[in-house]
Amino acid sequence: MQNSPELDGKYLGTITKDFLGVSNTLKDAAYQLRVRKISEYPIFAISKTELEVGQLLIGKEDAPLNWNYYFSFAEEFVQRKLIEEDKLEVFQQAYRNPEEYCCLFVVDEAFVNFVFIPYPEEEE
Repeated sequence: MQNSPELDGKYLGTITKDFLGVSNTLKDAAYQLRVRKISEYPIFAISKTELEVGQLLIGKEDAPLNWNYYFSFAEEFVQRKLIEEDKLEVFQQAYRNPEEYCCLFVVDEAFVNFVFIPYPEEEE
């Protein structure tokens, strides 16, 4: 449940580039999921193809992006058996502060993993 070293090369560049443009939207969506008591564990699944998890928040065709962004949460991942029910507590312990970090579930060909990326610091 940690950031994968594999991410550094192939994925980090395109994810980071996209993330800078969508981070405020993702941060707001995560806040809405928490404040509405839907989940304390927002997850944003990202993929270059369509996914059947979560709901599409930002499509790569709708903005100049490399990835589609779907909003979801840990409970849906358990329901869909993407997180085993007996591993939910492990996931929750590994989960980082959602006000500071975005939980991405990256799905791309041979790479599928959770990645926590810090939100850019807000300029004052």
